[in-house]
Amino acid sequence: MIRFDRVTKSFGGPPILDEINLEIRGGETVVIVGFSGAGKSVTLRHMVRLLSPDFGKIYVGNECVSEAKGRELAKIRSRFGYLFQGAALMQWLTVGDNVALPLRETKKMSNDQVDDLVHEKLTMVNLEDSIGKFPAELSGGMRKRVALARAIVTDPDIILYDEPTSGLDPVTSRTIDRLIDGLRVDLGVTSVVVTHDLHSALAIGSRIVMLYKGKIIENSSPSKFIRSRNSYVMEFLNAQYINCPGAWDKL
Repeated sequence: MIRFDRVTKSFGGPPILDEINLEIRGGETVVIVGFSGAGKSVTLRHMVRLLSPDFGKIYVGNECVSEAKGRELAKIRSRFGYLFQGAALMQWLTVGDNVALPLRETKKMSNDQVDDLVHEKLTMVNLEDSIGKFPAELSGGMRKRVALARAIVTDPDIILYDEPTSGLDPVTSRTIDRLIDGLRVDLGVTSVVVTHDLHSALAIGSRIVMLYKGKIIENSSPSKFIRSRNSYVMEFLNAQYINCPGAWDKL
């Protein structure tokens, strides 16, 4: 469904992405992890051409998104929903109007049709009773769920998640995880998740990809990822007390 072919990107220094080859199949959840500055969000932004590669190509299906322009690019982008790291809600709009925004900007629909879809998607994230509230009245987890409802309101084939559990407490983070996995099952979407949260990655990922210094150093199922003998993968796991010998001995 999504394919990176020798994609390279730099911002004036060493490459953030260095001849990356990656394939993401339809219906799976690929989680991209790595240390800060590893190029996780840069990878995500290339998929919808918020960034363009210095070298190489990115394909969505049979279409080359890295070379698409105008209506062709808009058509490819319409296949995506995007959950931004900070939710990116319009503070002056109600929850309902935030979720309706993509429909009003891209679809020719009656107000009743828009209202029905907004209510449907808010129900899927258990926020149908918050439709008239403003973002400032919501908790961080609720704002993420509103942003998720907005990401799926156009019924995309692919959903991109940029740090979906960032800034959330562990209980709320696991709620977001369950929603992400539920949407994969209920809607049959392809999901690409960028996260520092390895507990989340292991819970929802069908495959985990780790970036380090512009390269993919691990690309495997969660069960194989936690058994990796790559020293950087092991360091990343141990930093979150996963497979860390004696991590709790002193408590």
